[in-house]
Amino acid sequence: MVLAQLQTAVSLIYPPRCITCGDMVESDFGLCGACWRDTIFLGGVICDGCGIPLTPGGDGDEHHCDECMQIPKPWAQGRAALLYKGTGRKLVLALKHGDRQEMAQPAGLWMANTVRGRLPRDTVVVPVPLHWSRLLKRRYNQSALLARAVSRQLDLAWCPDALHRIRRTAPLGGLSIRERVKTLENAIVPHAKRGALLHGRPVLLIDDVMTSGATLMACTQACKLAGSGPVRVLTLARAGKEA
Repeated sequence: MVLAQLQTAVSLIYPPRCITCGDMVESDFGLCGACWRDTIFLGGVICDGCGIPLTPGGDGDEHHCDECMQIPKPWAQGRAALLYKGTGRKLVLALKHGDRQEMAQPAGLWMANTVRGRLPRDTVVVPVPLHWSRLLKRRYNQSALLARAVSRQLDLAWCPDALHRIRRTAPLGGLSIRERVKTLENAIVPHAKRGALLHGRPVLLIDDVMTSGATLMACTQACKLAGSGPVRVLTLARAGKEA
């Protein structure tokens, strides 16, 4: 009774706000109507390799975009919760650069719903690592926050530092996918100690956004170097071809 009264008092002083625009909403960590309409959740016919939406057509349950057919991804399956556009883009940028760490909670739920019931129970959830210099500047790894939220939603084990980024790379913007892959070569490796936790286990790699997939490719190779089982990737957002 006392707790309920306290929660009511807090809600009167600090009413729930839309996590994107700040307008009042009915519950914490929600979106207002306008932001919800501007959020594109990915579903239907999508590429099984990278999660990009595809034009309906063809037979079978698995479909691949032209890029994934030309450059096959090293992971078993790729999924994303949102399209990197509109509210999806705002959420990623706020989490990544705006210190809006609380966004990881609803984002983790949306991501978990994308793969719920499709993963082996011994899967370990692993975030894309940051180089220590970027982590020092940003103070947190947004991919690790998402990985923790996803692991809690799916009741799976997670290891925030199973992978280690040993070399700081130049920004990848403007580079082709092959140039990005070359830039990231040998930049990400299994952690000297905790990388052994991946041996023989399925892995769910987590990142905030997939653009070319080059970073996730480097991480997948590092997981396989540690002797992991099949690797799947899951991101909050998937950039369209115009991004």
